[in-house]
Amino acid sequence: MKIIGIYGSPRKGGNSDRLLNEALEGAKSAGAEVSHLRCSDLDIQGCMECGECDQTGECVIEDDMQSVYKDLVAADVVILAAPMFFYGVPSQAKALIDRCQALWSKRMLEKSPEQRKKYHGGGGYFIGVGATKGKNLFEGSELVAKYFFDALDMSYEGGVFLRAVEKAGDVEKFPDVMKEARELGRNTAEK
Repeated sequence: MKIIGIYGSPRKGGNSDRLLNEALEGAKSAGAEVSHLRCSDLDIQGCMECGECDQTGECVIEDDMQSVYKDLVAADVVILAAPMFFYGVPSQAKALIDRCQALWSKRMLEKSPEQRKKYHGGGGYFIGVGATKGKNLFEGSELVAKYFFDALDMSYEGGVFLRAVEKAGDVEKFPDVMKEARELGRNTAEK
């Protein structure tokens, strides 16, 4: 079982990072092969909407995303973690997600409409953390995550969400949520 964690926050060591660390540790403890990438450490341009991937299923932009594609395709599970920026994911994570248009195009080219009704790439999970208590805080990001996983040919399996935390480390005040993240990781590896 290959699990990749995506750190979507530009702040290293923040609350979403800490929850993802817990999830990855849980997966590792259950025997999964775990890897990760940090969006803010990668040189990823935004999607140019050039249409090239519509014909080939491959992106023509040469940057770090080319190696990310390989990692995403090889994964059985992807866990995306991000703080909420104006009720959405940070731009670094969104650039990576938008560039998965190529994988969406590849899926459209290689699968019939009937085949696309089922996912064959595994499962995707989302860890969201926000400073506000807004009722709809995670709705937009969760939809983005769902369709990101759809492009990866993965079903969206839910995640862990925490409101009202802002300062790095505040998540430590919520041991039940830390435990929930670790269990999420362990459960993904045991499927």
